[in-house]
Amino acid sequence: MSVITSPQPQYRVTGLRVLRSEWAKLWSLRSTWITLGVGLLFLVAFGIIGALRYKSGYASAQPDPDFAGATVLDLSLFGTTFAQLAIGVLGVLVTAGEYATGMIRSTLAAVPKRLPVLWSKSAAFGVVAFVVTLPAVFVTFLIGSSILSGTPAALTLSDTGVVRSLLGAAVYLGLVGVMGAALGALLRSIAGGISVLVAALMLVPGLISLLPAAWHNNIEPYLPGTAGSSMFALEQAPHTLSPTNGFLVFAAWTVAFLAAAAWRLKRADV
Repeated sequence: MSVITSPQPQYRVTGLRVLRSEWAKLWSLRSTWITLGVGLLFLVAFGIIGALRYKSGYASAQPDPDFAGATVLDLSLFGTTFAQLAIGVLGVLVTAGEYATGMIRSTLAAVPKRLPVLWSKSAAFGVVAFVVTLPAVFVTFLIGSSILSGTPAALTLSDTGVVRSLLGAAVYLGLVGVMGAALGALLRSIAGGISVLVAALMLVPGLISLLPAAWHNNIEPYLPGTAGSSMFALEQAPHTLSPTNGFLVFAAWTVAFLAAAAWRLKRADV
């Protein structure tokens, strides 16, 4: 007697299915939960510590010179500098981690066109970084506002530019995550990706400051870290970009890294 077997269902590789796969892989990693938790801790804790330090100096009539002219917005976003490292590092791990373990071969065998993998990884993590940090920056600001109520640093959400700056900080951290994912895919090395990310966001601006003032003022505003900081600045300082232009420049850097990663993914072997 012959056995009739039903044909196996054929599954097409679609962008949505690739995105769902990368989403599942992202949340299956313990490093995702740990590193996001560390990033949120930095973001909230440093913001609250900054507000408490300002309050202490104000109450004792001995203001901290480091916080001269600071507002509660500046203090609540103080942890952004540290949170960006955690989020950027996790972005690198999202892509370079698969090259380190060799899992990328299975991923690209399932998605032969390759580029949907990069787009899905970057989009999934970028959205996660934005969604997770958005409530954190608002909560930190509200806590800081309650601590510094009645001081010269006090601000509320209704003050001009405050909501825009808080949104800008979350968008910035989301783009940092995408940039990290792009660098991980481009360099295919966890150490290399993290090194370039830290250099681009923190070290290069310090080196540029050693140049003559005319060069420094013309170059620094367009560096990734400086342009990104402009996105959540309440007021435009001299020789810096406006929040909109800062966003455009930082987004352009992110797109450039993604384009380079896409080119290598298409051209180079695994």
